[in-house]
Amino acid sequence: MTKPHVRIGTRGSQLALWQANWVADQLRQLGAIVELVEITTSGDTQQTGPIAAVGLQGVFTKEVQAAVLAGEADVAVHSLKDLPTEQVTGLVLGAIPERENVADALVTNQAPSLVNLQPGARVGTGSLRRHSQLKHLRPDLEVLGIRGNVDTRLRKLDDGDYDAIVLAAAGLQRLGWGNRITELLEPPQMLPAVGQGALGLECREDDQVAMELLSHLDHHETHQSTTAERAMLAMLHGGCSVPVGGWGRVENGKLVLDGLVANVEGTQVLKATASGEIATAEQIGQQVAEQLLSQGAAEIIAAARA
Repeated sequence: MTKPHVRIGTRGSQLALWQANWVADQLRQLGAIVELVEITTSGDTQQTGPIAAVGLQGVFTKEVQAAVLAGEADVAVHSLKDLPTEQVTGLVLGAIPERENVADALVTNQAPSLVNLQPGARVGTGSLRRHSQLKHLRPDLEVLGIRGNVDTRLRKLDDGDYDAIVLAAAGLQRLGWGNRITELLEPPQMLPAVGQGALGLECREDDQVAMELLSHLDHHETHQSTTAERAMLAMLHGGCSVPVGGWGRVENGKLVLDGLVANVEGTQVLKATASGEIATAEQIGQQVAEQLLSQGAAEIIAAARA
């Protein structure tokens, strides 16, 4: 029997390549012959200014998706938090493997925790969601934008450009830099990005070989938890330009989702929670979105986009 040949489309960053190689290893264990196809995205080429200014949707995913649609690759490996909630015609989300740590991580050489950072400390983050929650927790901090790959951000911290930075714990742990984590800013203290810590594996909807292979990598609880988060985000019409957080997980056999919408200054923070059967993930996400909208989330989102 001929072994299936799978080309994985991926960004060329250190973290993206780690993620793509992890998927490649899983597929090889299933008997596939795998090669990586590196693709440059608009989010990679435009390294100045906030992410939100590059474009509202898909700055790290569009080009990889286009390569799969064009037949230049068979599977796209994304950080799920970068993947827009709107489905691309011709593609299907074939698998969401088991999630890594969902938490954000504080990295600093100056204090043992967020609460111990000196007043006015300069904290770097590329995320408006993190910005708003940091300002809510510590209004005195000077929260500044930061761009670049994980290693670039760590270097900027070590060079003294920032007193602290906040990154996804999953990325640091995957790259072997978990020892740099000063403090995990775990939920509910800080809600993560929708899909944070999870991978999204896309393929063409008519590619039965890739669909079958990817089905073996899917993790049901992670898939349903992130489905709830993404349903909430879709109903809120949120994206990287809006401070929205979501934390879905399975507790005692039920799916629980916490959602958050905040203004950038952190002076308005709306929160909502819903739970139910795991199979009703999409409805749970919509319930949380409806609660947030009833509290005034649409106005905050509109102001953040203005």
